[in-house]
Amino acid sequence: MYYFYFPYALILACLMLYECYKRKKPFWWAAVVLAAPITTPYFIFKSRRSAGIILFMIFLTTFSAVTATEAYIYFQMKEKNKYAHLPPITRQVVRFSETLKNTTHRLDKALVTLEMMSKVESRVKELKRTIDFIEELRIIMSQNRAAIERMVKFTQDYETYFIKKDLNWVYHLRLFYTNRNVTLHYKSLKTYLDNFEALLKYTYENFDRITKLKDEEALNNYDEYYLRYRRAVDSHNRLNVQRIEFQNEFLLQYPDIKPYLPAERQTDTFRLWE
Repeated sequence: MYYFYFPYALILACLMLYECYKRKKPFWWAAVVLAAPITTPYFIFKSRRSAGIILFMIFLTTFSAVTATEAYIYFQMKEKNKYAHLPPITRQVVRFSETLKNTTHRLDKALVTLEMMSKVESRVKELKRTIDFIEELRIIMSQNRAAIERMVKFTQDYETYFIKKDLNWVYHLRLFYTNRNVTLHYKSLKTYLDNFEALLKYTYENFDRITKLKDEEALNNYDEYYLRYRRAVDSHNRLNVQRIEFQNEFLLQYPDIKPYLPAERQTDTFRLWE
């Protein structure tokens, strides 16, 4: 800490020493400035009176900049080392849990966005935007799954340690994400995305044949894609209800893991795209 403060105080003290020498003022002023740089304005006006306003503004600007920089460095170091006092295994599981929480929140938001986009009237531009967004959502979902798998594996490897340290919330978190209701929900979400994307891509690539030319082959293919999509929506909504019921019951037993579970935004059922 104090990467800039002490050099800055030393520079102020040297300048004040020169000021005292030049204007025949007591040299102990410089010592006071070195010990407490905030006293500099007092000595500036004591030495130069009203003529010291420019020097005061320079001091105010530089002192504010140094203070802000030191505060920024302090909080950055504090954030970086906030788990330094914890044992390595505990520190690692906290990092895993934070990653899981962040990716879960990102997935929640992305699914809400997809739901809003699926309500938009089907035009070529909107189709392309939704297709691109599904690709982004897949990445977010993959990151979330990876975070879950890391957490599950880590808690399995060090289960005895967590129980010994009374870190029961870690064990409960693993129980939730390995439950059949949750794993089936994630699988159904992937199936839903696959079928929704396939429908959108076919519609995008054959938009004129479907909407303007009313080509029989294109319409039949569209119906098949839509039927698979509709089945995926119905299946996902059904499994989502089961997951919600299980999650609500689980949280009544273990409320401490709530920050790491899917948010309430994910409780809505997906509507069919028209």
